[in-house]
Amino acid sequence: MVKMKKSGLGLVIPKTLRIGGMTLYQRGGQVIGRVSESREKRSNTLAQFIQRQKMRHTTALWKMLRYAEPMFTERANAYQDFASLANGLPPVYVEKTQMTDASFLMPGIPVSNGKLPTIDQHLGEVDGKPALLTNLTIGSHQWGEQLWLYTAEQRQIEAFPRVWFSHRVVTRQEMTIVDGRLAIVCDEFADLMKGWALVRIVGDRCSPQTIQTRCTLYQQYTTDEALQRAAKSYGGITDQPFMSPK
Repeated sequence: MVKMKKSGLGLVIPKTLRIGGMTLYQRGGQVIGRVSESREKRSNTLAQFIQRQKMRHTTALWKMLRYAEPMFTERANAYQDFASLANGLPPVYVEKTQMTDASFLMPGIPVSNGKLPTIDQHLGEVDGKPALLTNLTIGSHQWGEQLWLYTAEQRQIEAFPRVWFSHRVVTRQEMTIVDGRLAIVCDEFADLMKGWALVRIVGDRCSPQTIQTRCTLYQQYTTDEALQRAAKSYGGITDQPFMSPK
């Protein structure tokens, strides 16, 4: 039988009580609380590990993207909106002891989310020159609409990769008409370490857009070998012999 004591606060509690991650006990007529510490090994199933790696990368991307004035308007706050969408990106696996803040340029990184119509866009060529091709037409804009071109660049910072983001306003006069559609033609679109997304902006509304890129650096961090190395650095997988996700 657990011995019960009455505290100076008028509460009857066991000699020690653990609740909500706290251990409460009585000493000298006072109730004292401390954070409970567990010696149990943290669960790290394959599914948990993959999700933690996704969240690590989502956080690393957001740390850089937030400085480029991204617009995410469909959830309680911008980060929640971004994180929900970024969860659909392929996981990239990095070891615990290195590159905690590493981020990787890949197709599909969200830079905006809103209710304006999405701009269909892809990288291509116009008369042999690199271009960002869109489905926009001359008369397809709304009153007061701006076009923001987001640029993402993969850089090597202090021995680990990181994505830097920026944006600028693009005027329709800068764009070229190709088969009745608008395109931005520029040598920059041949850069294999950059990506782009053109976003509609009208006041506080925007179109949902994601990065288009030819960058493939991230792919070497999505392999079974990368997963094995990363998992080992975190103490291994706890639910089964190591196997790659389906």
